[in-house]
Amino acid sequence: MSLFWIVIRQLAEFEAMATSKKVITREDWEKKLNDVKIRKEDMNKLVMNFLVTEGYVDAAEKFRMESGTEHIDLATITDRMAVKKAVQCGNVEDAIEKVNDLNPEQSFLEELERTVALLAFEDVTNCPVGELLDISQRLKTASEVNAAILTSQSHEKDPKLPSLLKMLVWAQNQLDEKAAYPRINNLSTAMLEDPAV
Repeated sequence: MSLFWIVIRQLAEFEAMATSKKVITREDWEKKLNDVKIRKEDMNKLVMNFLVTEGYVDAAEKFRMESGTEHIDLATITDRMAVKKAVQCGNVEDAIEKVNDLNPEQSFLEELERTVALLAFEDVTNCPVGELLDISQRLKTASEVNAAILTSQSHEKDPKLPSLLKMLVWAQNQLDEKAAYPRINNLSTAMLEDPAV
């Protein structure tokens, strides 16, 4: 065999080794996962943050009682969800009234103020701001109002849980380039699936 072909073969073997992924077994992966300690209180706060931010009053109350997490003023969640529902349904006057009841000093969002203009028109289809009645616009405005109310009540405007799940997906995608490992493909079940080798 000529030196040329020996070098080519060595390069091919080296390249194959360089591009091959490290394989991590389920046993090793689970051992590493078990070594990570997460406090139960932190997990409870994460769940409560999601329930409060998204407005699940009954679930937040039951979870608070079962987990012993800090007391949450459930009335503020109920009031906030009433505002959000009024905006989503297009009940502008009701939404503004409810926002004023919640926080008379908090200035309205620009979108909510523009929506008041709809009250001046009998036929909103010919109104210059008629697009505000579109369902997608109402949902967007409702989310913005909800976020503004949360901020005014010293809460975070977005739940942390979805961001953590996005980070999990990103981290797995990064790791996929370097290793084969048990990964979570279905976020709703969080079951580890063996690596495809």
